[in-house]
Amino acid sequence: MTALTLISKPDCHLCDVAREIVDTVVADLPEGQVEVRELSIADDAELYSRWWEKIPVVLIDGDLHAHWRLSADRLRAALAEKDRA
Repeated sequence: MTALTLISKPDCHLCDVAREIVDTVVADLPEGQVEVRELSIADDAELYSRWWEKIPVVLIDGDLHAHWRLSADRLRAALAEKDRA
């Protein structure tokens, strides 16, 4: 199973857009292929210090996939690549 982490903050328009893209892309995949977890920089000082300038941030299996703007096509391709590996 691939782990996808969305790092966001409250009242963030780009985070809302990224969340919608993640939800749409993951909904098209077989159930159980991707585990999605969302973390807020407002709840974690370490996340805040590391990512506050780049949110929303998407990590795939702990590795940076995207920040600021998320592409559905690029996310789909990255998740397909993980599934093949």
